[in-house]
Amino acid sequence: MKFTDGRWLMRPGRTPGFAAEVADAHVGTDRLTLYAPVRRVTGRGGTLNSPLLTVECWSPAEGVIGVRATHHAGSVRRGPEFALSGSRFADEGVGKVRRDGPLLELTSGELTLRVDSSQPWRLDFVADGRVLTSSGERGSGFVTDADGRHHMVGRLSLGVGEAVYGLGERFTPFVKNGQSVDVWQADGGTSSEQAYKNVPFHLTNRGYGVFVNHPGRVSYEIGSEAVGEVQFSVEDQSLEYFLVHGPSPKKILERYTALTGRPALPPAWALGLWLTTSFTTDYDEATVNGFVDGMAERGIPLSVFHFDCFWMRGHQWCDFDWDPGTFPDPAGMVARLKERGLKVSVWINPYIAQKSPLFEEGRRAGHLVRRPDGSVWQWDMWQPGMALVDFTDPAARAWYTGKLRVLLDQGVDCFKTDFGERVPTDVVWHDGSDPERMHNYYTHLYNRAVFELLREERGEGEALLFARSATAGGQQYPVHWGGDCDSHFGAMAESLRGGLSLGLSGFGFWSHDIGGFEGTPTPTVFKRWTQFGLLSSHSRLHGSSSYRVPWDYGEEAVDVTREFTLLKHRLAPYLQRAAQQAHATGVPVMRAMLLEFPDDPTAALLDRQYMLGDDLLVAPVFTDDGTVEYHVPEGVWTNVLTGARVTGPAWVRERHDFHTLPLLARPDSVIALAADDRRPVSAWAEDVELRVHAFADGARRTVVIPRPDGPGETARFDVRRDGGLIRVTTDSPHPWRLRLGGPDGALHLAAAGTGTAEFPCEGLPGAAAASHGRPS
Repeated sequence: MKFTDGRWLMRPGRTPGFAAEVADAHVGTDRLTLYAPVRRVTGRGGTLNSPLLTVECWSPAEGVIGVRATHHAGSVRRGPEFALSGSRFADEGVGKVRRDGPLLELTSGELTLRVDSSQPWRLDFVADGRVLTSSGERGSGFVTDADGRHHMVGRLSLGVGEAVYGLGERFTPFVKNGQSVDVWQADGGTSSEQAYKNVPFHLTNRGYGVFVNHPGRVSYEIGSEAVGEVQFSVEDQSLEYFLVHGPSPKKILERYTALTGRPALPPAWALGLWLTTSFTTDYDEATVNGFVDGMAERGIPLSVFHFDCFWMRGHQWCDFDWDPGTFPDPAGMVARLKERGLKVSVWINPYIAQKSPLFEEGRRAGHLVRRPDGSVWQWDMWQPGMALVDFTDPAARAWYTGKLRVLLDQGVDCFKTDFGERVPTDVVWHDGSDPERMHNYYTHLYNRAVFELLREERGEGEALLFARSATAGGQQYPVHWGGDCDSHFGAMAESLRGGLSLGLSGFGFWSHDIGGFEGTPTPTVFKRWTQFGLLSSHSRLHGSSSYRVPWDYGEEAVDVTREFTLLKHRLAPYLQRAAQQAHATGVPVMRAMLLEFPDDPTAALLDRQYMLGDDLLVAPVFTDDGTVEYHVPEGVWTNVLTGARVTGPAWVRERHDFHTLPLLARPDSVIALAADDRRPVSAWAEDVELRVHAFADGARRTVVIPRPDGPGETARFDVRRDGGLIRVTTDSPHPWRLRLGGPDGALHLAAAGTGTAEFPCEGLPGAAAASHGRPS
């Protein structure tokens, strides 16, 4: 929201009150409270008839400083609130305060908030020997409008060349500078400025991030009002934000997710290929069996089958009853699918249509959201006469999840938790929550309720959603997918932008509809999207009015789907290790290039490629003729599929057929590949292949083979190069393999047993003659 008319004027009807100076300060051992008038006080008369802002500063965790500016403190706070690990009300913060005359400093880790109370208002955030950002003139305060609305406003400076990222899953340009962004849940697809997953957190390429602790609408002007500042505002009497120091972007995410919650670790079986009925297509059990048989006959391993909306009868979503005309024996059908080794997913949403028998049941029990006059809130968009479940009511949550428990008893493994964005504000919530604040937060309660049910019923490490909407903290309930995209290359690229932005907002796992959702992709788009989809953290074939079975797009599409599914299965131990990292640190599996290469200026701008885990660069192809342009950072990069090498830093232009794309291993990397390519979960440590890429003399890497059933590891390999030899030390009792370079590189077999083995470096840059491998 914009308030100013150029540099000097306010827009008509806007009346500002911005901190002008520090008139007084309360200095504690671990926090500061600053009292800031909105005009300079030159005498006693200046203390009269004018607002005074209260600005509290504290640290909830090392490297994080909170700032809360308040105008009128007597306003009623009705909730909801984000659940954070630190609080300004804690008895003792982690910050330390120092006062030297007019100079006040609050330090937490390497981050310091500095205030000179003898000067005009200015908060400097200092780290790494420099000012990261500042809140100066018009940096803290409020603006009222002609209708009496009261907006609290914060501004933080941007340096020359500073780029802003995040704010949830946003499909607009990846670098957010110049954009106006409203953090407000909307069901707007992937081709607009609206977003399903709105997160009031951004980070920059200058070593810090900022989380605005407000669950309602947060309006951002990112160099789009004051061109050298990020402005954020809320309609409230107070504004609280946390500045999170890195200095690396990975460290920023680690600290931010420590505050708002880390992603749960999804089950490893979810890494495999998902196939769905699609949305409005015709399907019954025969259709499902035909799809499953067709995949098996074509040698395409399938891990999960998903039933979309019409597993229930139309006009009454949700009633959680299988349509008896389409699926007369649901328990038997689910059992038959599970006998074939498949997991089963079904679609749900948090709405109850009037035709559903659950509507009257929920209305009588008071489980549905109501209007101020006591009537149930309803409308006809999506489902006729639909109402919303009131997840602020514990009884309503238990009622709703009780219906889902019946499906779990039938053998369903997980739920696609769709919708949750168009939440009305003219309603009354059971717990008295503020409707404006609940609009964004509703999805959090919805997804949490379903996820906690799955964790209770299936056990820790087995809970999994396929969720569309989220806000801050929603990363705790994975997986999330990108929503309704079209079926062309532009939509594929905008989906990737959204996924990379979401990863920079604390979300560890992300997926998208392979082939696009709306419309039908061309065979070319389908094959390229399949490559991209199977090199994502989670992979699902799904459409709206057309199927996404590969044979509908030609025999080559079948081959591409098979090849990349088998490849993903071989990569499963590598991907599960990246998943463990996301669970432990908040760093996503799919990473914008700047996460891995924060000192590379080019990486700051890249949104058509990404790192998959620590060591694999993926550049999807977005063209009909197979041409792709991508950037490689410094070093020798090896194409995992072809063995071709590229030396960076450089821009590269290539043309790929449908069986390859730029999938490059990082210099000095060692990738663990499972021996079994028929399934995502296998005995990964047995006969594992260690693929060594461009390993320079003196290089050393530790490769962890993770457990497939949770945190922890089953084997560890320490790989190092000494001159012409590769030495591998392991605690694994199983046989394993070492391959040097690409897929056709020299292969060495190691017998079972722990210890150290040596191998010659042939095929690696700078290799010298050496003896054959020998265990010791």
